[in-house]
Order: sequence, then structure tokens, then C-alpha cells
Amino acid sequence: MILPPRPEERAPQARKHLSADALHALLRIRFAKIPDHRGRKCPISLTDTLMSAFGMFSLKDPSLLAFEERRNDANMRNLFGIARVPSDTRMREILDPVEPVQLRPMSNAVFSQLQRGKALEQFVFYQGCYLLSLDGTGYSLAIR
Repeated sequence: MILPPRPEERAPQARKHLSADALHALLRIRFAKIPDHRGRKCPISLTDTLMSAFGMFSLKDPSLLAFEERRNDANMRNLFGIARVPSDTRMREILDPVEPVQLRPMSNAVFSQLQRGKALEQFVFYQGCYLLSLDGTGYSLAIR
């Protein structure tokens, strides 16, 4: 006889607004609000370029050249919702003039979404602050 799992053994309820697809969509919406400094209709949008850069870091590619090998990968394009992936040279040309301060609202939006969804509760460590690893270089960030 097979018994149903006990409540503490059940998998946590999936929260669609915290899925990778939902968070990628949130980033795409926020990236689309950044004015394109090129000021004209370009074959590769600023949004696609920013999503490509995000994809490169998310997939942990060691360089732009390594990421460029994925340019025609349909799975990568679908995962990040990218219509056109720029070459490494083109990505630099498009992103270099973008001010980092314009990207700050994106991290705030994702952080807020995770906080509202209680996905960060397990990272509270002292006086209501979170301990989060920012990248693989050993930096950490305490956020209240």
C-alpha cells in the first residue's frame, strides 16, 4: 500500500511569479523602458542586447567570445526571449554608452519580487538583513 506523503515531505508549492520565465519577463519589461541611446531604429534592440548580456552572465560564459558561440542556439534565445543576439563586438558597442545607474532599477525589481514571494526568508541572517552572494568572486551583500 502506498501512503500519501506527509505534509513536511511534500514539495513546496510552485510560485509562477518567481519562476525563471517570470523573472526574465520582468527584466525584459524593465530593460524595454531604458531609452536607446542610438536614437534610431536598429536591427538589434537595446532590450535584446541587455537580455543577451544577462544571459551571458546567467549561463556563466567566461567571455563575450564564448557567449558568441551560442548566438544561434534556439534554446538560449527562447530561455531569455531574445530575437537577435549581437556579436561580441556589437554588444560592446551597444552597451558601453549605457549608464550603470539605468540598470539599478532592474535588480531592485527582481529583489522586490523575490522579497514579496518570501523566497529570501531563508537568507535572513542578522537584524532582518539578507546575506546574498552576488557573484562567484567572494563578494557578499547585506541588504536590509
